[in-house]
Amino acid sequence: MINLEKEIREQPAALAKVVDLNLPVIRQIVEKAKAAGVKNIYFAARGTSDHACVYAQYLFGIFAGIPCALGTPSVFTKYGAHVDLSDNLVIGVSQSGKAEDVLAVLESAKKDGAITVALTNNEDSPMAKCAEFHLFCGCGHEASIAATKTFTSQMTTLGALAAVWAGNDDLLAAFRALPEKAQEMLDTKYDEIMAFASKYQNIPGAILLGRGISYCIALEGALKMLETNKLKMKGYPTSDFHHGPIAQVKPGDLVFVLSPKGATSGDSKDIIAKLQNVEADVVVVTDDASEAPEGTTAVVLPATGCEFTFPQIAVMFFQLLACCMTIVRGIDPDLAGVINKITITK
Repeated sequence: MINLEKEIREQPAALAKVVDLNLPVIRQIVEKAKAAGVKNIYFAARGTSDHACVYAQYLFGIFAGIPCALGTPSVFTKYGAHVDLSDNLVIGVSQSGKAEDVLAVLESAKKDGAITVALTNNEDSPMAKCAEFHLFCGCGHEASIAATKTFTSQMTTLGALAAVWAGNDDLLAAFRALPEKAQEMLDTKYDEIMAFASKYQNIPGAILLGRGISYCIALEGALKMLETNKLKMKGYPTSDFHHGPIAQVKPGDLVFVLSPKGATSGDSKDIIAKLQNVEADVVVVTDDASEAPEGTTAVVLPATGCEFTFPQIAVMFFQLLACCMTIVRGIDPDLAGVINKITITK
């Protein structure tokens, strides 16, 4: 079994322990941040880790009313500027904990007296040692170039932080319930996804759309597909797609619409109608078959009963699709050419 599939299948076990593994430190972070009167969170990350921060940005806004900024590390490293982060909770996220530009943000914030947190899968990494608090993915070594189990572990750890901050026990319980649904996803959907991969193995690329809590998966799903299969993929927020980008869609173009049952259902239906008008090939990735109108292809995933944990299951669909596509296309995803597992940006 290739590393990519092996690590996709390790996610239920990883998710089963990541919340309780980090809960004591999470409570310390929240206690200190609230005592200090922190009103803003500043995230620093790259690539897949940045997509986990997009997910967290929505959760903190929705449940805790906390504004979150997605940091711009090059402001620190390339322009030599000082950004005063003294009143922020500053969270650096990196699978390896070796991202030099993210580390630079943490170091600058630490000098400002900010509360700093590193979320990594390496307890001995520079970021883990730099930050005041360390949150640990704890999901074992990840060999695949395409991050899978570290991404869902990052999402769920940041989600648990938002739940504790907001005092929302129901949300925390939803994260604890994820392992069972993740296993159900692996047990029941693989054959369907392999057939889907065979059908679409010769596509030149596709577009992924998601709004709100699903937007991060439009970004991450596109990244998984392009880095493993060298396809031209692009993720957009559904709301922005109306404002110009829809002009690129031609008859027969493949468009995935992430549409969990919930707050953004109406927006999904609106964009699907427009896509059908231009005769796009629309695939609706959902947890409720009623979200997929006639004339679309429905991919119905195991329902978690919480739209805010739909992204963890939805990303597994794209991880598995990327993996299955490499199989039918004869690609070794562990030999990605120009891509390295640990990417050091400065």
